Amino acid sequence: MGHLFERRRVGVLCHITSLPSKQSKTTLNAKPNKTSSTNVNTSSGSGDLGQESRRFVDFLHDIGATIWQTLPLNMPHADGSPYQGLSAHAGNSEFISLEEVVKQGLLTKLELKALSANKSVTKQCIINQVYANFTGQAASETQQAFSSFCAQQAFWLDDFALFLALRERFNQVGWSAWPDEYKKRDATTLKSATVLLAREIDITKFTQFLFFTQWMALKTYAVSKSVYLFGDIPIFVSYDSADVWAMPHLFKLDADKNMTVVAGVPPDYFSATGQRWGNPHYNWEAMQADDFAWWLGRMQTQNTMFDMVRIDHFRGLESAWEIPATDDTAMNGQWVRAPGDALLDAIVQRYPDMTLVAEDLGVITDEVNALREKYALPGMKILQFAFGGEENNPYLPYNIETNSVVYTGTHDNDTSLGWYNALGEHERANFHTYLKNHDWQGNSAEQVLDNKFSMPFSLIELALASNAQLAIIPMQDILELGTEHRMNVPGSCDGNWTWRFNWSQLLPDQQQRISAAIHKSNRS
Repeated sequence: MGHLFERRRVGVLCHITSLPSKQSKTTLNAKPNKTSSTNVNTSSGSGDLGQESRRFVDFLHDIGATIWQTLPLNMPHADGSPYQGLSAHAGNSEFISLEEVVKQGLLTKLELKALSANKSVTKQCIINQVYANFTGQAASETQQAFSSFCAQQAFWLDDFALFLALRERFNQVGWSAWPDEYKKRDATTLKSATVLLAREIDITKFTQFLFFTQWMALKTYAVSKSVYLFGDIPIFVSYDSADVWAMPHLFKLDADKNMTVVAGVPPDYFSATGQRWGNPHYNWEAMQADDFAWWLGRMQTQNTMFDMVRIDHFRGLESAWEIPATDDTAMNGQWVRAPGDALLDAIVQRYPDMTLVAEDLGVITDEVNALREKYALPGMKILQFAFGGEENNPYLPYNIETNSVVYTGTHDNDTSLGWYNALGEHERANFHTYLKNHDWQGNSAEQVLDNKFSMPFSLIELALASNAQLAIIPMQDILELGTEHRMNVPGSCDGNWTWRFNWSQLLPDQQQRISAAIHKSNRS
């Protein structure tokens, strides 16, 4: 399980993009947030790794939470999804705090103010200026740190930097649409491109250096406040990524490097036609042939960045849903076995102290459960799935085992208030009855049945009172926000991943209430 599961803990789910940020105006190409009449931060842009990240750590420390869960930190495509990254390793450059860069002495306040005043200037343009300053006047120790970073991360950084430079050269189209000599990685062509694009390549490496330097500084600060970072690793990578372009033999592609099958899930709770994610499937035979070197490198990055890592769509390590690439929906796929046992054994052997969590939602078989249990990985329990009426429902609080992570809801669910407001009569009655019979707040039966309890806090308290060793509460639930504040609607393409909060939404009584509840649950 890992040392973080040795005692009861509580954490908060909030992605970096959801944090407030003073630098949002420099993020030109970001989509605006959803808006509503109340309590919505309507500024565009993204949170970052600066002052507001530390303030969030302080907030967690103050309420007694010891875990901060984020979504994947990868650099996304234009849709903003953190689960469709341009690299399995590279961090999202939008998270770089320009204020922290000033503190590092790589940019002056006057330079930042002048550049930020020009609305046509993107964050990357400012980072390009930082790079120019760095090459001209950076202290020798910073130069050495950058050189060391490039050497240590060369196993992914070299390919990624060239990939990004070529993507820019070819007007941001995916690598599968590049001229054949680039698409199929002709050695002479790539050698020439590396020379021709040397400056662009170096800027990309420098940008990643800034990201990782700031992330590790944030991690150090969090640990000083007894807060641990909980990451999320997508089981699949995007077809248009440096990884697939650089190592096509590790994926199920045809002779022209096109996908033959794509990933997704069959029809389920979230979608009647299933979800067609569009990621390429792994060529597991090729991966096993080199002892899962790509996967182990990927886990090395995650293990460095986080204290705990969730494996998204864990069931794909046992069997994955393969959909013909020509199909528009996920309905005609099939389950294909994967060597998850061998892979997890390799990960545990290489990183014996790594704390992993299995996202085991959806269609879960006995074989998937056996694989998770063999490696004692905590599974996930979602309270929003608990009240259909079946006494053996594994998500009911009294059925949740200790080696679990319980959530009121995840980033893929509605907010708990939105969920409650949308409940049908049958499910709502089941929920009320459960509260009456297992009331942790000390309310009378009449108060519960008369709805004189608060949502979403009643669901939060059920999560905290459960046997699960770790309880995770989305920030939206602490702020008591409704449906318009949800993070993602699975199967949809528009309006996702843009939710942000501001500190004015956090009322003193909300902070006091969650703090008292955490203390009462013996999780602080």
